[in-house]
Amino acid sequence: MKYESWGRYPKADQTGSQLPAQPDSRVFSQSKPNLPFGRGRSYGDVCLSSKGQLLDTRNMDSFLEFNRETGLMTCQSGVQLGEILDLCMPAGWIIPVSPGTQFVTVGGAIANDVHGKNHHIVGTFGRHLKAFELLRSDGQRLICSPDDNVDLYKATIGGLGLTGLITWAQIQLTKISGNSVSAEHIKFSNLTEYLALSDESSTGYEYTVAWVDCMARNEKLGRGIFSRANDSANYIDEKPSRTLSVPIDIPISMVNPLTIGAFNPLYANKQFTKHKNEILPYRSFFYPLDSILHWNRVYGSAGFLQYQCVIPESERTCMFDILKVVSNSNMGSALAVLKTCGDLESPGLLSFPMKGLSLALDFPFNGLSTLKLFDELDRLVMSAGGRIYSAKDAHTSAQDFQKMYPMWEALERQRDPAFLSDFWSRVTNQTP
Repeated sequence: MKYESWGRYPKADQTGSQLPAQPDSRVFSQSKPNLPFGRGRSYGDVCLSSKGQLLDTRNMDSFLEFNRETGLMTCQSGVQLGEILDLCMPAGWIIPVSPGTQFVTVGGAIANDVHGKNHHIVGTFGRHLKAFELLRSDGQRLICSPDDNVDLYKATIGGLGLTGLITWAQIQLTKISGNSVSAEHIKFSNLTEYLALSDESSTGYEYTVAWVDCMARNEKLGRGIFSRANDSANYIDEKPSRTLSVPIDIPISMVNPLTIGAFNPLYANKQFTKHKNEILPYRSFFYPLDSILHWNRVYGSAGFLQYQCVIPESERTCMFDILKVVSNSNMGSALAVLKTCGDLESPGLLSFPMKGLSLALDFPFNGLSTLKLFDELDRLVMSAGGRIYSAKDAHTSAQDFQKMYPMWEALERQRDPAFLSDFWSRVTNQTP
């Protein structure tokens, strides 16, 4: 089986071992580094270990317990979030925090401490994690929780898979009365309008997110469509969705300044009125890209990079400068997502969100020009006291990473010595 990150950059020859359903310490290599691997939905090199062994968790996919009264769910780490929804939504429960895809495993959600469209209300995935078991390379099986093995509990949440193998986890689900959301989509003319909409929606709406036209300039800088929603009591009898697929590797990227220049204005004006209201199935609202399998292939064989940063609330005007740099680069991004994060702290040492603005941009990898753009963006983010999301990163220098995440040494102290990723080697200057 071929193992690669979702961005398919950087390239790495990977050795993987599919774990049994009930692994023990004999699955770990003693001669080269180990690293857990879920479904490869991390974008950069955080899920790669080119000089090591990937521990494929796809067989660790069992549900262990589900209390339909309390919403307490216990499952193995290889279970995908979409599989939890299949089981729990008919019983009136959903995942408390969900990223932009349902194909992430529970282990991956913990390791990257994922966040979603409701971060300003409920925080990150780690805040809803009651306990998990950690299998260490020395054979120890440790139950980690807010009360037991606390240092490892905090290090593993957002710990990038470096503290050992999570075998199972217990999650507190969220109660719902339907299987849909009541959504409102609002066209905004520029970033100033977005900020006003975001402030207005921060208390009355559970889910908020915006698509941004990152090629717009001048008075239209930061224009886009703002979506806000709350859970709906409506139950929609969904028909099986028609799933499209990109069946082959495309030699060159179909995402380029020409196609983006045509797509973005069309998308920015896709609704004729300023406001549009609709009732949407849960999955349609949260996972629009999941309807296209292997969509990462449209970026060509060279792959793509995602740049995701967060800027503190006190420095939110820096987002104007970031969007100007992206717009002036003429590289563009069709998938540009702007969100406002809240102030709820995660128990994780290296959790990404902070109170402020988060921007995620996808760029086809065009060599040095792409990396130079990222260096320029890094300077702006660093000057504002912001940081980059490790789950999406493939470029940040060790010096910058260690300034963004000063708690990295605390994670290093808790790291299982038999575990290492290409990402951690890069940002800590370690050689496997």
